[in-house]
Amino acid sequence: MPDNLLIVESPSKAKTLQKYLGKDFQILASYGHVRGLVRKDGSVDTEHDFKMKYQVIDKNKKHVDAICAAVKEAKNIYLATDPDREGEAISWHIMEILRGKKLVDAEKLFKRVVFHEITESAVLAAVANPRDIDNDLVNAQQARSALDYLVGFNLSPLLWRKVRTGLSAGRVQSPALRLICEREIEIRAFVTQEYWTLHLDTYKGRQKFGAKLSQWQGSKLEQFDIPDAARHEEILAALQGKTAQVKSVEKRKKSRSAAAPFTTSTLQQEAVRKLGMTTDRTMRTAQQLYEGIDVGGGTVGLITYMRTDSVALANDALVEIRDYIGQHFDKDYLPKEPVAYKNKAKNAQEAHEAIRPTSIFRTPDSVKAFLSPEQFKLYQMIWKRTLACQMAAAKFDTVGVDIAVGDEAMFRASGQTLVFPGFIAVYQEDADDVEDEDEARLPPLAEGDELPVDKLFGEQHFTQPPPRYSEASLVKALEEFGIGRPSTYASIISTLKDREYVILDKKRFTPTDTGEVVNKFLTDHFTQYVDYNFTAKLEDRLDEVSTGKLEWIPVLDEFWKKFHKQIEEKQSLSRKEVTQEEIDEACPKCGNKLAIKLGKRGRFISCTGYPECTYTRNLGEDAESAPVEPEVVEGRTCPKCESPLHIKTGRYGKFIGCSAYPKCKHIEPLEKPKDTGVECPECHKGSLIERKSRYGKLFYSCNTYPDCKYATWNPPIAEPCPKCNWPILTLKTTKRRGTEKVCPQKECGYSEVVIPPPEKA
Repeated sequence: MPDNLLIVESPSKAKTLQKYLGKDFQILASYGHVRGLVRKDGSVDTEHDFKMKYQVIDKNKKHVDAICAAVKEAKNIYLATDPDREGEAISWHIMEILRGKKLVDAEKLFKRVVFHEITESAVLAAVANPRDIDNDLVNAQQARSALDYLVGFNLSPLLWRKVRTGLSAGRVQSPALRLICEREIEIRAFVTQEYWTLHLDTYKGRQKFGAKLSQWQGSKLEQFDIPDAARHEEILAALQGKTAQVKSVEKRKKSRSAAAPFTTSTLQQEAVRKLGMTTDRTMRTAQQLYEGIDVGGGTVGLITYMRTDSVALANDALVEIRDYIGQHFDKDYLPKEPVAYKNKAKNAQEAHEAIRPTSIFRTPDSVKAFLSPEQFKLYQMIWKRTLACQMAAAKFDTVGVDIAVGDEAMFRASGQTLVFPGFIAVYQEDADDVEDEDEARLPPLAEGDELPVDKLFGEQHFTQPPPRYSEASLVKALEEFGIGRPSTYASIISTLKDREYVILDKKRFTPTDTGEVVNKFLTDHFTQYVDYNFTAKLEDRLDEVSTGKLEWIPVLDEFWKKFHKQIEEKQSLSRKEVTQEEIDEACPKCGNKLAIKLGKRGRFISCTGYPECTYTRNLGEDAESAPVEPEVVEGRTCPKCESPLHIKTGRYGKFIGCSAYPKCKHIEPLEKPKDTGVECPECHKGSLIERKSRYGKLFYSCNTYPDCKYATWNPPIAEPCPKCNWPILTLKTTKRRGTEKVCPQKECGYSEVVIPPPEKA
């Protein structure tokens, strides 16, 4: 056995490092976190300095045992977990496990090793310069874990009792949910306002161009100064027959600098905008690029560590990037000095670097053959952004022209011409919800030029509500408000979607009814803890713990005393107070007050006299259009209790339900599912019918459900598999392979092309 043992988090990283360190080192992976808080109440002892009860994570026990066995044989143990607070804490947890097993003694060397890129030079330098575990970083991570536990394990049970079982609240997910819900409230409250703009079409020589009315009767026009068609017609009438003349020409030069190299936050935002990747997928793909890819000459890490809020670049990297620009671009593209960027993030970890390629000479095209499509697209974007950040600014010529039409109207025409692309030759940052800049070219114009009036016309506009958050704009907002850390943004978004507090509609977040009720409960009763400033200040205090400026136990103690008191005060709230909201409308059936309630399928309007009065209607319906009496299914009774059947409306549309609900819960679809006529291959009693999942996707299942639970996503055909003799095959259609017959048994793998994919043009 080698004397040296290096412990990392990821097994794929272990393979890369083995190549660099050779036979003198044994390299083992912890497979991520090795210990976690015991998942039950009391794991953080608030009475005794927040002592925490940890246990080894079940799925990682065998990896922990392997590490312990290797430590017994090794002399030098290097802890090379990820170079962030979580990685520091994992190293500390490994040491705590080893101490518990009495494997730490003075004869063995235990050291922490940190590298931000997986290249041979970086790894060898890190191993040659080890350090002790940074207890300040560990304490900050422990404090963060304790806070998340205390909030989750105290707020979530309260939500179960007051709203619905299975809900959760979190220290950072709740303010993020509030952002989305408040934007929805803004959109609902938004009142559209009409306004008009007036335009002039003219030309000089053969070049046509347009101008917009900017002044009328000596006053600058504001957005709503032309509020309707009548005012627009009045101005147009006053301008009829008037001539146009250039009054002034203003020329300026403008430059635009490149965006800073990627941080975790900006990488996630740009991958959503440019590549259409989710934040979660972005981080998983970046992890693969960091840990190492075999690019022909062996495995190498392609990018530096992807969890960072620093925009700094190492001096060696700057030299290499400038060298590449000098070799591949004209001299004007290389600034005289390296371009430096300042961090916008508070408490940015300056010891880290921005996300960059480990070598700028490893171009995207040179590694394309070794990468998956997603890996290539992300690597190419990181490579281009890094190269562009050290290139010269782009230069533009801008021109603004004022054109008088008669004595009362002044129109403005503006144009912009790119005269030197600079960094734009490589990369340009995208943005959310912005209009394109005016890139129009104008003909040469001089003061006093007479211009023909080709056309005068107006355009009607209506103000638009603020846009819903996309993943990119939500990440940007979380960063601006200081909610969470960049490394947690992807998990915050995943949690909100998994809990069904929000849905993504056309790549924009919309809160669900449950999400809105949870947010209202938290903002009404735990205002401070979903306040953006409070959340950001708490993050700042945790950052101060990580730098040794604050002790972690007093930070926790101050938080817990106030939070616990509020939890106790809210225990007396009734579920009705939380989930019901009375509206100023009487029940058309019995005269009692109506209220907005939360049911299994979302919010609806119901009589407060329930169960004596069963009047309900959908939230979007008005009293006139909603029927007072339910629609009865003629000629049928409930097969379970023989009560009348009613046509009802639920979350996924209309369905048939028993009138005796909630005593009898019989339901059935309004339209009978389409029967494929294919016998169920599992029970051989029923046939496979077409159904819709809760998200609207078609699937095929046995009509004897729940007795038989067989289901398949693809349309079934009554043909046995020629390979494994399974009674049916399915038809699967993809862009890549066309339509093919496929065996639904995964272990079989049989497929036969029926219709090949269309040939690429």
